[in-house]
Amino acid sequence: MKKAVFPGSFDPVTLGHIDIISRSLPLFDEIVIAIGINAKKNYMFSVDERKKFIQNAFFAEQKITVETYTGLTVDYCKTINADFILRGLRNPADFEFEKAIAQTNRKLSGIETVFLLTSAETSFISSSIVRDVVKNGGDASILLPKSVSEYLKKE
Repeated sequence: MKKAVFPGSFDPVTLGHIDIISRSLPLFDEIVIAIGINAKKNYMFSVDERKKFIQNAFFAEQKITVETYTGLTVDYCKTINADFILRGLRNPADFEFEKAIAQTNRKLSGIETVFLLTSAETSFISSSIVRDVVKNGGDASILLPKSVSEYLKKE
């Protein structure tokens, strides 16, 4: 059974994340979307909100679970017996940054990282851009799954 962890803060989950997760479904038997919790970070959305956004976006998908974790991603992977870490790449800068992390993770744990390139339609989307649009009163709905954009409309 091939099990992958897709780690991130998902603050909030975007259509870019949804794209990577959806396209990775045929590659793995199970995908754990792992929301990393860093007490030193100031998040726009609570961990419960972020978890709910993802669960609502993939409510019908049996292969996906959504969890939270603290500490090193490789330690979390070992705890749940995950074989792979899944990461999305938007641009060359992402690749250089993620390559160094992937090589370190493999050296520390033997866990391989699988990279998927984002689709052209979502390659410009980042959670930080979305947060900036939302904080400044803009409409970010074209960048977000319905689970997030509907929540923002209620606020």
